[in-house]
Amino acid sequence: MKYFFLIATLFSLRVASAQNYTPQDAGSKIHFVIKNFGINTGGDLSGTEGKIVFDAKKPAASSFDVTVKISTIDTDNEKRDEHLKSDEYFDAEKYPVIRIVSTSIKQGTDLMHFNFTGKLTIKNVTKTISFPFTAQKKDAGAIFEGNFEIDRRDFGVGSGSAVMGDKVKVSLSVYAKAG
Repeated sequence: MKYFFLIATLFSLRVASAQNYTPQDAGSKIHFVIKNFGINTGGDLSGTEGKIVFDAKKPAASSFDVTVKISTIDTDNEKRDEHLKSDEYFDAEKYPVIRIVSTSIKQGTDLMHFNFTGKLTIKNVTKTISFPFTAQKKDAGAIFEGNFEIDRRDFGVGSGSAVMGDKVKVSLSVYAKAG
């Protein structure tokens, strides 16, 4: 009987270590910065949705599938926001979301630092990206934070613009509730 309880306890600890999370718009921030006329211009995206399975002790068993809605783009300039939603840039009507899906999660320097490799899809163009991120427990969930850089032209965003820089810096801070 003693062994039964020991085995049951070990099994429950192992199962409990992998956690399902649901990304929340409230508490998350997806921010980008790009040069426009040589000046850093930034904005935010929201409408965060998806599914995260995360196990800090076994990161290879983790997975991320998260989207944000293009219709939520906010650069503090309504005209610019509408222009960015047009077919010349993100074509929000035809391609309403940006999606990131992991293909590999690896351990970083400690139990809070990890390395993400996955697919980023913008305007139906998918590219592989990799970046370090952190994971920390927060309230009834976790917060996942990381930064990466992409070339907007790789995704066909604003191809005709000569005044906008090519490199876009993206900062992710995704709060996800457990359960």
